[in-house]
Amino acid sequence: MSKMKATVFVAPGRIELIDKPIPEVGPNDALIRITTTTICGTDVHILKGEYPVKPGLTIGHEPVGVIEKLGSSVQGYKEGQRVIAGAICPSFTSYACQDGAPSQDGSYLIPSGQCGGHGYKATAGWRFGNLIDGTQADYVLVPDAQANLAPIPDGLTDEQVLMCPDIMSTGFKGAENANIKLGDTVVVFAQGPIGLCATAGARLLGATTVIAVDGNDHRLGISKVMGADITLNFKNCDVVSEVLRLTGGRGADSAIEALGTQNTFESALRVLKPGGTLSSLGVYSTDLKIPLAAFAAGLGDHRINTALCPGGKERLRRLMNVVASSRVDLGVLVTHTYKLDDIVAAYDLFANQRDGVLKIAIKP
Repeated sequence: MSKMKATVFVAPGRIELIDKPIPEVGPNDALIRITTTTICGTDVHILKGEYPVKPGLTIGHEPVGVIEKLGSSVQGYKEGQRVIAGAICPSFTSYACQDGAPSQDGSYLIPSGQCGGHGYKATAGWRFGNLIDGTQADYVLVPDAQANLAPIPDGLTDEQVLMCPDIMSTGFKGAENANIKLGDTVVVFAQGPIGLCATAGARLLGATTVIAVDGNDHRLGISKVMGADITLNFKNCDVVSEVLRLTGGRGADSAIEALGTQNTFESALRVLKPGGTLSSLGVYSTDLKIPLAAFAAGLGDHRINTALCPGGKERLRRLMNVVASSRVDLGVLVTHTYKLDDIVAAYDLFANQRDGVLKIAIKP
């Protein structure tokens, strides 16, 4: 078989399932037969034309599968092995990687003139479904495979590790970037899949009061399972005033913004104590404005940290350890299952947030 099914971006508002050639494997690559993948909010941004990609690109960036073929230089793996790869696939050989910013590694773009000589390029570590063909297909080609493939521990299902390539790694990075200390109060704005993972991550890192904010009571209920101590529905209260009341006027130690809107970003800044940290995970579609008073005119010792999902096999190994230890169960986020043949319908469900959908398992 030389052809595979692949979900491609055609134009804003339109994706199609087409036949594409199965990729050829280079010496540093691995061809993965996808057993489960999923749809991300970023894929919806692509579908809507809010994040530009080239027409004809296979989209998706969350692979769970089996090694079909290994490149001649890839060591330590075997064909037939169950693996995941991160949504972010750095080379780990570039200046950016060695400078501690592997998610921003664009070194592979230097020969094409798309990146400067030192290989720093914002978001370029995100290759799948962004700059190279992605995972919503029968097969995906993983570049720099020795650095980016992580074996799945025995006993873990596809659904249990499906969040690790992106959603869990991103949400946990939001918590890590929030400078959480033991006993902290942390507010997490938006309880979609990434926000729910940020909620779980905040609890694991030692926050003793985790406040989850959303406008959907069903998601707020799930946030309780993921580690939230208090839930606030922004439709029923003034969240900023309530957080200040709950903290005795002090404000939160940290706030995590997991949606990507002006309102959530601004609210996350307003709930902070002086010296607090705003950890931003949202993908923003318009310019942001910073309110002067909440920012204390630039004198409040606030920190604003942004993040792109970390990648690499060591990151994934650690995340799967968390799953295997039962510290958190992210399988509950998989609310629906669709065949790859029905992915257009799956996008319609996910983009319109019907039927309590959180994450959809897509199976070829």
